[in-house]
Amino acid sequence: MEANTDNASSHSQSQSQQLEGEDRLSMLTDDILLSILRRVGTRMAATTSVLSTRWMHLPWLLPELSINVKEFLSGPCRDPAEENDMDQAMASLTKAIWSFLAKPRKGSCISRLRLQLYLINTFLCNIGPLVGDAVNIGLLKDLDLTIHDEICPLERSKEEMIQRAKEMDCFFSAYPTVLRCLTRLCLYNVCFGELDINHVLFDRCEQLKHLTLFHSDTGSFTPCKIDAPNSKLSVLEISTCSFEKLELVCLPKLERLEWNTWVSVCAPLSFGFVPSLGELILSYGKAFYHRGFKLSEVLDGATSIHTLTLDLQGENIWMQPELKELRPAFRKIRNLSVHGIFVDFDIIWTIAFLEAAPSLEILLIGVWDHECESCHDGEKARSSFPEINPRWEMDFPNSKNLLLKELQFIGFASFEHQFTFIRALLERAPNLQTIVLKGNEQCDQCDALDTPPFSLFPKEKDKQEMVVRRITDGIFSPQIIFDE
Repeated sequence: MEANTDNASSHSQSQSQQLEGEDRLSMLTDDILLSILRRVGTRMAATTSVLSTRWMHLPWLLPELSINVKEFLSGPCRDPAEENDMDQAMASLTKAIWSFLAKPRKGSCISRLRLQLYLINTFLCNIGPLVGDAVNIGLLKDLDLTIHDEICPLERSKEEMIQRAKEMDCFFSAYPTVLRCLTRLCLYNVCFGELDINHVLFDRCEQLKHLTLFHSDTGSFTPCKIDAPNSKLSVLEISTCSFEKLELVCLPKLERLEWNTWVSVCAPLSFGFVPSLGELILSYGKAFYHRGFKLSEVLDGATSIHTLTLDLQGENIWMQPELKELRPAFRKIRNLSVHGIFVDFDIIWTIAFLEAAPSLEILLIGVWDHECESCHDGEKARSSFPEINPRWEMDFPNSKNLLLKELQFIGFASFEHQFTFIRALLERAPNLQTIVLKGNEQCDQCDALDTPPFSLFPKEKDKQEMVVRRITDGIFSPQIIFDE
């Protein structure tokens, strides 16, 4: 009996503490509560508003609404989700959109909607009018739309990808009001083979500023030509898209281009009128038949680049030695990252980049000496080229007074390479203030870092000090940082 009394007392005390905690939370101002809701997500925010009268009006005061269909998948759910799970999630998402947009409450501040959904027409015919009406009444001004796909790209046939593009085009055609506020679009597994990509994505989406394409194309290994003189697009991100070549004929507002995982038999890019392009990221490429190309061919026409990132994947991408041809594209570059330089391409290659880029202030160099890749593709690559170590021209008249301020490098095969490289730069760059030494990461597919001559930078303080003394030699005084 005494035990039951103690349990009841303990339970009552727990309830009292819980209520007291809720009361303290409810006493917070709307600004603080809205900050909490921004972090917990739209679904939790909507649930909270149902459970508490204090919170009831708050979700409608959020300036940005984020609704992701994957949050509505029932758990445990298979990955990837099955068709029935996707239907149920889209049904719940549609109800959530209706609750926020169908009858907006007095004082509603929702102006931006981040919407991630599946391309299921049954539900899009309800979502389209809801979003369109919100645009017409002036509530919604900014739409960030992602059209997901649960099917693995390798399992999507070309016919299915073409059909997905047609369904998306039909949605845009049926609800053109939606496009009036579409500023950001992300697509998975669509093929525009039978559609004009310029009309679908640029002529009609007049406010589009950010476009991301995953495993999407205009037909397998065919050129993609974008000519959109009136487009406001500032960011273009492309990943694993099988364009034979991306031809940017006219994109006057484009500021950033990222192409990740490209396959081509020639230079993968060509630039027309892109006067605002300042940042280019070209990574994880692979040329068919291991044919090399000139970097100047890729960058021809892009004369405003200030930040350039290249991942050459060792010898898989064979850069032709050139210098004078690079100068038009390199003359404004201030930040250059070159990953995957083949280890046999020595310091002269790097100095050539510096010579071509007189405004360079930050340089990251990552050298490739990777067993698992060279075992497979490397031998074929080496046999395809006339010489394993093509030479750059040796006359670098401007490399004695470089503007370089920061150097980062990764994965040199030996300490001798490191010291020689750093001293060569210190002699040429009097403004070099910071040197960051990064150890290479262990590869999941091989023991490259366990096999000599690969070595990481020392972690022990006394050994690091020895490295610093050897680099500076009492002559130079840069800050040297060991980044683990």
